Formats: sequence, C-alpha cells, structure tokens
Amino acid sequence: MSQLASTPGTTRQSLSLRLARWRRTPVFYPLIGFIVVFIAMAVINDNFLTSSNMVNLARQASIIAIIAAGMSLAILTGGIDLSVGPVMALSGTVMAGLMVAGVPPVLAIVLGLLVGAAFGAFNGVFVAFAGMPPIIVTLATMGIARGLGLIYTGGYPISGLPQEFAFFGRGSLAGIEMPILIMIGVYAIGYVLLSHTATGRYLYAIGGNEEATRLSGIRVSRYKLLVYTLSGTTAAIAGLILTSRLMSGQPNAGVGFELDAIAAVVLGGAAITGGRGMILGTLVGALLLGVLNNGLNLMGVSPYLQNVIKGLIILLAIYISRKRTP
Repeated sequence: MSQLASTPGTTRQSLSLRLARWRRTPVFYPLIGFIVVFIAMAVINDNFLTSSNMVNLARQASIIAIIAAGMSLAILTGGIDLSVGPVMALSGTVMAGLMVAGVPPVLAIVLGLLVGAAFGAFNGVFVAFAGMPPIIVTLATMGIARGLGLIYTGGYPISGLPQEFAFFGRGSLAGIEMPILIMIGVYAIGYVLLSHTATGRYLYAIGGNEEATRLSGIRVSRYKLLVYTLSGTTAAIAGLILTSRLMSGQPNAGVGFELDAIAAVVLGGAAITGGRGMILGTLVGALLLGVLNNGLNLMGVSPYLQNVIKGLIILLAIYISRKRTP
C-alpha cells in the first residue's frame, strides 16, 4: 500500500526533474520564444494560420534552415562560415549551366553539390591546416565564390532548365513539400552526427577547449576540415532547392543568407564562441526567423525595418546566451 500511495508523488518528482533537465538545454528558451512569436503573429494577422501560408512559411524557412545546419557545425567548433550565400549561388548556377548544356539532371546535381563541398573543403584547409581565422578565410572566399558565379554566368540568370528538375523545389512526396522533406533529412543526419557519434563529441570538445582536445590526441584539423566541407555541402543543397524553385540559376542569389544562417544558430541557443548548442535548436531558430519574416511581411512592415528588428533580436539572443554560459 505504501508503494501505491507514493507513486503519484514519485511521478510528479520525476516529471519535475525532467522539466528541470529540459530547461537547462540550449533549445528550451528558443522553443518558448518560437511559441510566443508564433501565437503573437497568429493573433495579429488572420491570414497567418491559413494552410497555404503555413506551407509557404515552411518552404521559405527550409532554405535558411539547411544552410544554418552547416553553419551550426562551424559555430560549434568556435568558427564561422561567411561564404555560404555565394557558395549556394555558385552551386546552383553550376547545376543550371550543366543542365542547359545537356548534362543529365542527376549528374548536374551531383556535380553542383561537389562544387559546394569542394569550396567548403577549401575553407577548411586554410582554417584547419594553415591556422588562419575562419572569419578572414570565409570572408575572402565569399568574394571568390560570388565572383566565380558571376564569371560563369556572365552576370545573367541561366534559364531553360528541364521540367523534371522542378521537383526538388516545387514537388511533393507523400503530401509533403520536397524542400521540407530535404530539410528534415538534413537535420536528421545532423542530429545523429552530433548526438550519437564520437565525431559529434569531438566537435563539442573542440569548441569548448581546442588546445585541451588537441593534447588529448584528437586530430582537431581533420574535424575542422570535415566541418567546413559539410557547411559547403549544405549551402549547395540549399542552392539546389532555390534553383529548382526558381527554375533558373541566379548568380546573385543568397545575398545576406549567411547573416540569416548565423542568426538562426544564435537564436537556437548556440554559444557564438563555440562548444554549446544543439542542432534541433538551430532548426527552432530557423523556424523562428521564418515566422518573423513571414509575419512581418503579412503585416506590411518595411524590409528595412525588418532588418532593424531582426538585428535587435539577434543582439538580445547573444546577450542571453552569454549570460547563460558559465
């Protein structure tokens, strides 16, 4: 009888412990913020909760979310990747140019993704093996990637893509939009990598204390190279979706996307100095950013004012992150 009598109290204690543990995770406060902003937008605008707007919101957020997944790996190790926007544009224009030249769509996609991965690896070589600051390296390659894209296209969009290519940006599978499915796949891989592999533990360790990690025998340079290669790859995947959605290769696409990706990571609770964060938090941050963009657009807020609002929110998120970091 005593065991039965104590069961409700034990259950409540267990739930309290789980809630306390959940509150200590980086994703807790971003999730609360997302819920609050989502409800606020739904109350302010009657068109926000329509099914068509929800699909549009998720489709738009998927591109930044995919880029942010790779960005979160770089930030987790104490680095950053400013080249993701131009790399996305370059990969997309390469895919478009190859298809217009008669290359089969599947092969063109693979080659375009390899361009993104190669650019990421290029960043990784200078960061990991040359010991150069990530912000300087990726700032330089941001200009290189943008310039190569403009040279490749002559500064003009590439159109006339095969209709089957539209599937990746406009199609659906089992009733779910392909951009959303691709986003889910990217985050599922990222979650497994960070939460269930030794590689994930090493990435956290590098961001927490790189020198101690190196002294423990872990080849830090190898993992940094992997991180920037993956960042370039996710940028190329985003380029695939955007090019497919527009059905043209746009050499000027992705302007400012690197800032939105960084914002998503920071809003998701990651420490900008590295060593702290969750891939699911980045997804929440990207969706929060998507809700803000979508809601402010529906309200008719000026894009210039939107930039001011997002900037203030990012500053607030960084301030909260610093306060919560021991």
